[in-house]
Amino acid sequence: MQIDPTVLLTILGMALVTYGTRVGGLWLMDRVTLSKRMEAWLSYIPGTVLVAIIAPEIIKGGPIGALAALATALVAARSGNLLLAMIVGVGLVWSLRTLLGWV
Repeated sequence: MQIDPTVLLTILGMALVTYGTRVGGLWLMDRVTLSKRMEAWLSYIPGTVLVAIIAPEIIKGGPIGALAALATALVAARSGNLLLAMIVGVGLVWSLRTLLGWV
């Protein structure tokens, strides 16, 4: 196997830029005092990113995806056990598609 130097330099450059962005953000946030309002706003970012990633997949899944997402959210909210919630969601999708023949 032969490695193309251009590809290697591109990958290393992207890694350096990604690392620099993360370290720069941490360095900058260490030197800035945030207001309570800004801290509250920043605390919502992980949840919104998660929804932005998951929502299109739920929509593509149709009724099965929506039902499984609802069941997963309910189990996670009631039990607080994310592993159990994921097992319920995946198991529900599998059962509806396999056993009932829903697609």
